[in-house]
Amino acid sequence: MNPDLHKIAEAIHAGRRFVISSHARPDGDAIGSEMAAAYALRALGKQVRVVNADPVPAPFLPFPGVTEIEIASEVAGEFDTAIIMECSHLARTGVKGLDRGVVINIDHHPGNSSYGQINWFDGTAAACGEMVFDLVRAIGAPFSREVATHIYLAILTDTGSFHFSSISPRTFDICRDALVAGVDPVQVARSVYDSNSLGRLKLFGAALNGLQIDPTGRIAVVYLDHAMARTAGGTYDDTEGLINEPLTVKDIQAVVFFKQIEGDEYRVSMRSKGDVDISAIAKEFGGGGHKNAAGCSASGRIDALRELFIEKIQGAIELQDVRIAGLQK
Repeated sequence: MNPDLHKIAEAIHAGRRFVISSHARPDGDAIGSEMAAAYALRALGKQVRVVNADPVPAPFLPFPGVTEIEIASEVAGEFDTAIIMECSHLARTGVKGLDRGVVINIDHHPGNSSYGQINWFDGTAAACGEMVFDLVRAIGAPFSREVATHIYLAILTDTGSFHFSSISPRTFDICRDALVAGVDPVQVARSVYDSNSLGRLKLFGAALNGLQIDPTGRIAVVYLDHAMARTAGGTYDDTEGLINEPLTVKDIQAVVFFKQIEGDEYRVSMRSKGDVDISAIAKEFGGGGHKNAAGCSASGRIDALRELFIEKIQGAIELQDVRIAGLQK
């Protein structure tokens, strides 16, 4: 067993009251990892609360137990240990007070700051859910249908429906075990991807109608502000998955999505194909993520930001081209 995982297993068996949290604006991996761990710990008789800064996105609401997640900017009450899923820094949770107890840091994103008393990092994991699968086995908790469903949700969403290069044989071994435990992959996929509102569909149309392509034809730029969302009848929660649509175009190698926060403040999300590494770009702006999926925040005039990020992504694509040319020699 990994020595850090062994320490975490010991801490869980020794503890009684736990708080589990993940990053602000939780995605499927965050929700799935949190809830799988919560179900596993409760099966061992532990007291567990899941506390997040932001609400659960609508596509994940049908999954077991998620309506019980507490939404708060600060954790209240007493607890022994906080388990933090896929956060490079504790502040990324957006929840204050998590450091009042022992902090266990579980992450698979490069650049983790090792902020916990116990830190377990695995950059080979395609999703934090893969690490939670190992944790469930390490603590001897049953691999129930609820646990398996959330682990499958975490993997499905964080691999971009099995599109990203982080996938390994381990990924499919875990998914196989999840199906054996009773997970219905069709039902999970439909809940996540086929439960759109009309407002969401119109919002996608409005954003994609304004799609811009850089002069090389390999980078797509998507923009959305509050006025566009209101006109479409959607909300910012409805943007989940929007960034992946331009990647379905054969020649598009990367997408950058600017979502207005307020005024000239933007949430910048990026996706890429193959060996186009956009995680380093996100880190320049205080963000992070994976090689093919990363994000950050940025401020400034939108035209200037478009030019800046296109230039940086073009550099990442050129690096990929150089590597490919070197392999072909």
